[in-house]
Amino acid sequence: MTKLSVNINKIATLRNARGGNVPDLLKVAVDIQRFGGQGITIHPRPDERHIRYQDARDLKAIVTTEYNIEGNPQHNFIDLVLECKPDQVTLVPDAIGAITSSAGWDTIKNQEYLTEVIQEFQKNGIRTSIFVDPILEMIEGAKKTGTDRIELYTESFAHQYSLGNERGIDPYVEAAKLANELGLGINAGHDLSLDNIKFFKDNIPGLLEVSIGHALISEALYLGLDNTVNMYLNKLK
Repeated sequence: MTKLSVNINKIATLRNARGGNVPDLLKVAVDIQRFGGQGITIHPRPDERHIRYQDARDLKAIVTTEYNIEGNPQHNFIDLVLECKPDQVTLVPDAIGAITSSAGWDTIKNQEYLTEVIQEFQKNGIRTSIFVDPILEMIEGAKKTGTDRIELYTESFAHQYSLGNERGIDPYVEAAKLANELGLGINAGHDLSLDNIKFFKDNIPGLLEVSIGHALISEALYLGLDNTVNMYLNKLK
């Protein structure tokens, strides 16, 4: 079964919009795990517009499943990850001020930099994953960095699937096959939803984990958080 890690950034966004502590981010993390979620993902950004660095510290004592912190490995982010020591760190090349992630790493141009960062995290017992587009050269480049896993950036698949083009998954299938051959673990995320998750999971060989936030939280407004988490779990079996 592919694991479901729930990104709770949007819970923090809602909390920060009003001030105070409603909704309670830590309680939501506890409840998601109680509902069956197999991991909690956060993506703190430098401006702390949703997840705050203190949230990352506070969640360390709350997450009993898998704790995944993702972000651009700038100095403050690296220090935070080394302090919190999550189960997994996902490296994402998002620019400062970006609304959301929009591309994977160029693992060839950034190979030396990524290798250095990955070695530091692995030395501290933290599993590493690199956010990549489904481009074979980028998968090969990821292997050379020494990363444990890749996370396939699935925005293109989700867009094509919404247009009725199921062939939009083809580059992801080829990327996954290569990753399996190279011994890289495979995660995936971005714009995955209840509409497309089963098709994606059924076609990607060796898919270990998906990280889903925006769609899941949006769907939960109608369906309820407990129900939504379990709907994803059923589709990921």
